Amino acid sequence: MPPCEVCGRLNTALTRHHLLPQARHNKPRFSRQYTKQEGLTRIALLCKACHSFVHSVLSEKELEERYNTIESLRGHEEIAKFARWIGPKPPGYQPLSRKYRER
Repeated sequence: MPPCEVCGRLNTALTRHHLLPQARHNKPRFSRQYTKQEGLTRIALLCKACHSFVHSVLSEKELEERYNTIESLRGHEEIAKFARWIGPKPPGYQPLSRKYRER
């Protein structure tokens, strides 16, 4: 099983994170920049903890516009801090989720 692409944890269940959010596929800006196929195939494998955290910190619009690569997600200050914290935790560890900001 490959590691989480954000925190690097091994032997943990992974979820599919669309780097180009599906909720944005029908927006005019999306269709000017990306093909439908690109939107469906640009996927990252994240552990559930990282996936939940990414969606609690960033809006769908932010994900589409600025954080649509693994490198940009890893470079986000809050996500990087979370990844450093969750990385050494055991495979089954799932933190309690919290809402980190208002939308």
